[in-house]
Amino acid sequence: MIFAGASNAPLLGVNIDHVATLRNARGGRFPDPVAAAELAVEAGADIITFHLREDRRHIRDEDVARLKAALRVPLNFEAAVTDEMLALIEQVRPEHVCLVPERRQEVTTEGGLDVVGQFARVKEACGRLAAAGCRVSLFIGADAAQIEASARAGAPCVELHTGAYANAWWAQDQGGMASELQRLKDGLRRGRALGLQTNAGHGLAVWDRPAPHPFPSSTAAVAALPEVSELHIGHALIGHAVFVGLRQAIADFKAEAVRARDPRA
Repeated sequence: MIFAGASNAPLLGVNIDHVATLRNARGGRFPDPVAAAELAVEAGADIITFHLREDRRHIRDEDVARLKAALRVPLNFEAAVTDEMLALIEQVRPEHVCLVPERRQEVTTEGGLDVVGQFARVKEACGRLAAAGCRVSLFIGADAAQIEASARAGAPCVELHTGAYANAWWAQDQGGMASELQRLKDGLRRGRALGLQTNAGHGLAVWDRPAPHPFPSSTAAVAALPEVSELHIGHALIGHAVFVGLRQAIADFKAEAVRARDPRA
C-alpha cells in the first residue's frame, strides 16, 4: 500500500490557528487566517490544518466556511469528539478530519486522544465522518494500545503526538530526544503494520540560528522517519514566519523535510 507523502518527503499541513489568535487579540479582521491559508498554499503547503475549539479561541465558524469556499487543497479539520463538532463537520465535509482531545483550560493540546477509554464513542464518530466523505485521523500518543484501538475503531490514519520529543529538543535534552524518538519509531511501525497511514505533529520546529547545529531540527528528525506521511505544524512555523515571512517559513520547513529524506536535495 502506498501512503500519501511516504515515497518522498512527507506532505506539509500548515496549521493557521495562530494567525487567528493574533487577529482575535484585537478583535478585528486582521490578520485574516483565510488570506494566510491562501498564501500558504501558494508557498507550497499541501494541506491546511485548523482546530475549531469549543471556546472558539482562534478559528471561528465563519473562518471554516470561508476556508472551504476559498481553497482547493485538502482541509484538515481538527476537532473534539463532541456532538456539536461532529454535526459541523458533517455540514462542512472537509477532506480530512483529525479527532483530538480538548480541555478548556489547556493552552495547547497536551496529549493524545484516549481511544481505548472512549472506544465506542470514537468508533461511532469514525463511522459518521467516513459516511460524510471525510478521511479520519486520530491524534494519539505513540502507545501500542491506543494505536491498536484506533485501527479497531475504523480510522484509516493516526497522527502521533510529537510534543514530548519537541519539548526535549527545545531543552537540548539528547537523552530525552533519543528516548522519545524511539517511541515514535515504534509507534509508527506498529501503525503501518496495522495498515494505518501514520502522520505526526505538535511542537516541531526548525533551528532559529545559522548552521552548524549540534543535531537535526525536530522537524527534520521526525520527517526522516520513513513511515511519516504527513507533518502538521503550526505554532513554530507561524512563529518562524514572524522573523522571515510566511512564504520563507513554509519553504524552510519543507526544505527540512525534503533534506531529511534525501540529504542530496
